[in-house]
Amino acid sequence: MDRLHCMRVFARVAEEGSFTLAAQHFDTTTAAVSRAVASLEAQLQARLLNRNTRRVALTEAGERYLRRCEQILAYIDQAEAEAANAQALPSGRLRVHATTGFGQTYVVPAVVEYQRRHRAVSVELTLSQHVPDILDEGYDVTVQLSDRDLPDSGLISHALGALHSVLCAAPAYLNQRGTPCSVAELAGHECLQLFTPVFPRDKWRLDGPRGVETFDLPPPTFQVNVAEALAGALRAGVGIGALPMSTAVPPLRNGSLLRVLPEYRLQELTVYAMYASRQFLDAKIRTFVEHLKASIPLALAADEAALNLPGHCTNSV
Repeated sequence: MDRLHCMRVFARVAEEGSFTLAAQHFDTTTAAVSRAVASLEAQLQARLLNRNTRRVALTEAGERYLRRCEQILAYIDQAEAEAANAQALPSGRLRVHATTGFGQTYVVPAVVEYQRRHRAVSVELTLSQHVPDILDEGYDVTVQLSDRDLPDSGLISHALGALHSVLCAAPAYLNQRGTPCSVAELAGHECLQLFTPVFPRDKWRLDGPRGVETFDLPPPTFQVNVAEALAGALRAGVGIGALPMSTAVPPLRNGSLLRVLPEYRLQELTVYAMYASRQFLDAKIRTFVEHLKASIPLALAADEAALNLPGHCTNSV
């Protein structure tokens, strides 16, 4: 017989002082209650209750055991309530992963606003360039960028929008080296390379007025795997590079970088929020993903509009 059930029955008999009243509480028979208590006593090799036709009384061993039972049952009830509430009320620790540049620009503000609304949730955000195994590494949600359909990983994914890259350079570099006004003219420039799992090292595919044009990159004088580091090199005036719009917008706004070939865009990527399973989804995961679905597209649209800044070359293409 299930020991936990027997403990609940024993505690109820002790509280009611009656096998009959305990049986009514559990909607069972007095005989079933008696068997549950007898099973406990057999397991413990101790008499817990003295009973006769008129009353039920705890033995000394029964009094000690009852105190422990009440503590154990209270902990179990609390654990069950917390587990049930996790499906309804966002609370506890939420572990989130995002790629570095996108995370800094878009996920951090989303987390700040989410926590303002859900103060019982503690968010642990990790930013890195690698694609995590969210089950092995213990993440609740990961935000990833991909230039193709996601493989069938068994994870649940929601598309949050799309972003692309643009060519940028510092005003000082363009004043010194001249401004390319066609894809072919890039061949005469220092082209800095960003390499990430979704960004090719050897070519730029530029989508513009003539459709898609491919520019084969020369051997690099500088390459880096973090867009923010590439932006720093570009601001220092060492060449032209392709920056994701999440990284490009701030320096374009303040004028430390200018767009090169502003009619073109590169490397369109889809943004996904991913988590392990829909079944019994924890409220903090559900509400956070819903928050990302509402906030990230708006932020992407705002930055897309901000990219419509004048480039350094006004020649017609």
